[in-house]
Amino acid sequence: MADSITLAVTTRNHVLVPPASETPKGLYYLSNLDQNIAVMVKTLYYFKSESRTNQESYNVIKKSLSEVLVHYYPVAGRLTISPEGKIAVNCTGEGVVLVEAETNCGIEMIKEALSKNKMDMLEKLVYDVPGARNILEIPPVVVQVTNFKCGGFVLGLGMSHNMFDGVAAMEFLNSWCETAKGIPLSVPPFLDRTILKPRNPPKIEFPHNEFDEIEDISDTGKLYDEEKLIYRCFLFEPEKLEKLKTMAMEEGSGNNKVTTFQALTGFLWRSRCEALRFKPDQRVKLLFAADGRSRFVPPLPVGYCGNGIVLTGLVTSSGELVGKPLARSVGLVKRAVELVTDGYMRSAMDYVEVNRTRPSLTATLLITSWSKLTFDKLDFGWGEPVFSAPVGLPGREVILFLPGGDDMKSINVFLGLPASAMEVFEELMKI
Repeated sequence: MADSITLAVTTRNHVLVPPASETPKGLYYLSNLDQNIAVMVKTLYYFKSESRTNQESYNVIKKSLSEVLVHYYPVAGRLTISPEGKIAVNCTGEGVVLVEAETNCGIEMIKEALSKNKMDMLEKLVYDVPGARNILEIPPVVVQVTNFKCGGFVLGLGMSHNMFDGVAAMEFLNSWCETAKGIPLSVPPFLDRTILKPRNPPKIEFPHNEFDEIEDISDTGKLYDEEKLIYRCFLFEPEKLEKLKTMAMEEGSGNNKVTTFQALTGFLWRSRCEALRFKPDQRVKLLFAADGRSRFVPPLPVGYCGNGIVLTGLVTSSGELVGKPLARSVGLVKRAVELVTDGYMRSAMDYVEVNRTRPSLTATLLITSWSKLTFDKLDFGWGEPVFSAPVGLPGREVILFLPGGDDMKSINVFLGLPASAMEVFEELMKI
């Protein structure tokens, strides 16, 4: 069905939703952690309410958005470049883009597109700013409400990673829902990001492999250019995760205790290198987002509305991973995780200050975990979404960890690979 019918989405109402009352204007500081990932993160939520019409729901979404923006006023501004040459927010108060749309099909088509990971179809449910050439030309948050023939609607969101990491995004969405229900914010946003200013003078006290430039000696870029990108989800239930941890702690490895994240990350990194057929001497990089909120000294304030994640990196050769015991790759991940201290994170921020660079992504895998985030719990007053999902990935180098069921113990691994590499990867997942 999804192959024979094209999903047609027609936008019919395009408005700017400003804060409900006057908010501060001027330049708003973004920390060096906010500079690292300059992409839009897209998600969708399907709601069906028996108690109100789509139009009534749209009105609630619009009114509560305007009200919550008073608390989150930088979101109503626009990204710009500061006099220091870094990304900042110009707090103009002009508002969030809200688009109303309708489609020619029922929700079954979207369910099928989700089950088959047809991202080109799902992309139509998140507003794409026409002609935007870079992140500075896209408002920090864009909202699309798409009405379906069957009566329900999809809320499609695009949110700038410069503004939010996963935790901050979740808190913003929860605040929006609370506002819609007329209840006080349970976690008011802490907006002052200058608490993460670099040190003066900067002190780079650790090696920062995450910024290493790597040469693509395996011609992997060509593979991505010539083949279709295939998206897949792989479910890792508790039994499978335990099996990986046992393999990672094999005798003599020195890995006497590994976490689920470390075991799964090491396994996926090795498997992806094999699937992409990297040459043994190809330098490969792993980046992962470590949540620094509790690791900073002092810890970041509750409700810190910005990026509290630090991209941590390690570099080795593909030959050091592929064909070697799992304990090898997991051991590397484990050591990298243990590096993430207050001193390391401040050193990383100072590195950005001195070098004005972002992590390079050639021959890189970037792992980011949403497995503890509750995007499926958004409730504006008519119940939680029937289903929710990410729309595509922020980049082709990204693997996303998603919750894999109600028990919160399973992990869904979502990624995209060139078609021939995905065939190999699927076989490697059969452990």
